[in-house]
Amino acid sequence: MTTEPDSLTSSTASWVFDDSPIDDPFGYGERAVQFLKILKHPKSTLPDNAFQLDPWQERIVRRIYGPRHENGQRIVKTVAMMLPRGNRKTSIGAVLGLLHSIGPEAVPGGECMCAASDRDQARIAYLEAYNIIDFDKRMEGNVRLTDSKNTIEHPKKKSFLKAISADAKTAHGHTPVFALVDELHAWPKRDLWEAIKSGLVKVPGSLLMVISTAGRGQENVAWEFFDYARRVARGEVNDPTWLPILFETPRDADWQDERTWYAANPGLRYGYPDIDGLRQLAREAAEIPSERDAFRQLNLNVWLDHSSSPFVDMLVYDEGAYPVDLDDLEGQPCWLGADLSSNGDLTCVVAAWKNGEDGFIVHPWFFCPEEGLRLRGDRDKVPYPRWAEEGYIIPTPGNVVDYRYVEDYIREICARFDVREIAFDPHLARNTLNTLLEEGLPAVEMRQGWATMAPAVKELERAIIGRRFIHGGHPVLRWNFDNIAIEPDRAGNMSFHKGKSRDKIDGAVAAAMAVARCAAGDSSISSYDTFDGDIEDFAYA
Repeated sequence: MTTEPDSLTSSTASWVFDDSPIDDPFGYGERAVQFLKILKHPKSTLPDNAFQLDPWQERIVRRIYGPRHENGQRIVKTVAMMLPRGNRKTSIGAVLGLLHSIGPEAVPGGECMCAASDRDQARIAYLEAYNIIDFDKRMEGNVRLTDSKNTIEHPKKKSFLKAISADAKTAHGHTPVFALVDELHAWPKRDLWEAIKSGLVKVPGSLLMVISTAGRGQENVAWEFFDYARRVARGEVNDPTWLPILFETPRDADWQDERTWYAANPGLRYGYPDIDGLRQLAREAAEIPSERDAFRQLNLNVWLDHSSSPFVDMLVYDEGAYPVDLDDLEGQPCWLGADLSSNGDLTCVVAAWKNGEDGFIVHPWFFCPEEGLRLRGDRDKVPYPRWAEEGYIIPTPGNVVDYRYVEDYIREICARFDVREIAFDPHLARNTLNTLLEEGLPAVEMRQGWATMAPAVKELERAIIGRRFIHGGHPVLRWNFDNIAIEPDRAGNMSFHKGKSRDKIDGAVAAAMAVARCAAGDSSISSYDTFDGDIEDFAYA
């Protein structure tokens, strides 16, 4: 299929291809463009190996460096560029690093960096810049290349461009005037990101440029960053210091339609990425589901969920993110599902209330050991410390979950709400269950075998798909649901499994328990009481 690409631009980046004027009162946008055009690239097919700056890229450069305040200071301080693979985002980032380190945007002693998740990735943009300088004989004597230190230096101004990675021991202590952050979606930790962000504010006129393909999940710094960029692009947030350049594809778009490819890949109309190569990938993706997800994520910039075999479409799940006012629910009957963890994992208690005849409102309480909270966040690649600060996780004293603390919290929940049942899997909760029963609280066993949980999972699935599951948008609960991998048995019954060994699904399990008991109503007699299976029958641990 061929297409006329000019009308197929992303709605949030249409300005890249229109002829709308771009302010340049001081001529700094033109100055930046002219610097890039005098560079040479060893792989360029243009005369004299001139660096290929296509019109869409030129407009981006002009939009970054042209608009200024009356005092001449650049308005744009953060560039959020999301592009699929093969659109030369690394090349444009590399030459802008040169613009700030050896070009007209360089300042005396200015530190510029190419930062990525690991050393090899950080060197990709750096090597792009290195090869440009090394290839151009005009640069001899004016620029110092020290590849062993991953550094390109302007000796006269003592400004430099350096590669640095999130796994480097020297990640902190930098004061960059320009930071190119590559593939933010792949960063395992937040340390370097936080160091870069805090360092940039020390210097007036600094610039942060993030270039990345789409990622997976919403519990990471890349999602937070690009979600803010989306809101700026949509006009929901008024922040002229941000420049969103977002070429991404909606989840429900036809990924096999080449018009979709052109909309997501601005370089296609100029010959990159290779259209025949995309066609081959698409043919393979049509037959291999795992390749389909990779094609959508990496070549069309579809932001995907964590699980490759998800319980429900997370876009449907997100439709239930209406606010939950706990004060309004105090007089209404509710049912609790409790999933107690071992050692340092998450423990979760979920309350479920009926909402109409067949709907549910839920609210979770998550518990995690206070000691080592950041280390656990790094391990699971989620922001535990921030979640704790914002009240989405309740830290318990010590380095393991304190069950007594959880028991006390359940007592508080029971004192506040009209709790009809507290459902526990006795595997790890026998002592807690017996203690609460002795106090007269309505604790019941709910073993997590196939016969018990399959109906619960089915009830939960019906509620979510039917848009009858209100959860308040709780981020930790969403993360747990996003981690679920479904495994049906021969009869079509479903059970929850972790997609990866580090993934947590405790909140989803507790939600299924609470919703099931809520659906059963006030009766304390059900099939759960007669089931005598083992925990191994429901292998989610």
